[in-house]
Amino acid sequence: MTRRYALYWLPTPGCPLEAFGRSVLGYDTASGEAVAHPAGLGELAAVNAGARVYGFHATLKAPMRLAPGVTEADLVVAARGLATAHPPVALGLLRVAALGRFLALVPEAPPPELGLLAAECVAALEPLRAPLTESERAKRRPERLDPRGRALLDRWGYPHVFEAFRFHMTLTDALPEPDRDGWHRRLAEAYAASGREPVTIDAICLLTQDAGGPFRLLARLPFGASHG
Repeated sequence: MTRRYALYWLPTPGCPLEAFGRSVLGYDTASGEAVAHPAGLGELAAVNAGARVYGFHATLKAPMRLAPGVTEADLVVAARGLATAHPPVALGLLRVAALGRFLALVPEAPPPELGLLAAECVAALEPLRAPLTESERAKRRPERLDPRGRALLDRWGYPHVFEAFRFHMTLTDALPEPDRDGWHRRLAEAYAASGREPVTIDAICLLTQDAGGPFRLLARLPFGASHG
């Protein structure tokens, strides 16, 4: 696999949400180092190994390879231009929720500006994305998508964009149904104890991945200071 890049939202370094997410996944995308799981939740290592590769994040532009002739510097410039022109987005409070078979943090009341931000990120970086290979497309399981989902996948390289976008910060891999409620309760309690507070998106982050390894932070790009 060649190098891939993704545009994510990561919590502000040092805030309670960032500390909670790092400890739940057991990985710090900025340092690339392992992080101890919360006290009493050491078994998390067995239920979120897949999520750990991506780190604690919300996807704004899904992992992609760069198109021929596009450089990493080109990507940084494009993402910085997007960030500089954007005002902060107030998310409000998050909660632990079940999304299908896995658990994630989601906004209690997603604002309309959130979907607009995600759409802008998808569209702004699309000219820099290499087309999906057949194997990459197959990994998205197009046979499980409805016709609109397959159309989004083929056009944008990812099916969960635009009207199909849902902001979430993954906490576990897919869980067997008998285990889901127990993990939901335990993670909700741990999140409440971590210092749950309203969240604002005021920066976007570029991450990179080599050879299927864990994603690492490449650049944190604050939103334009002129917007307050």
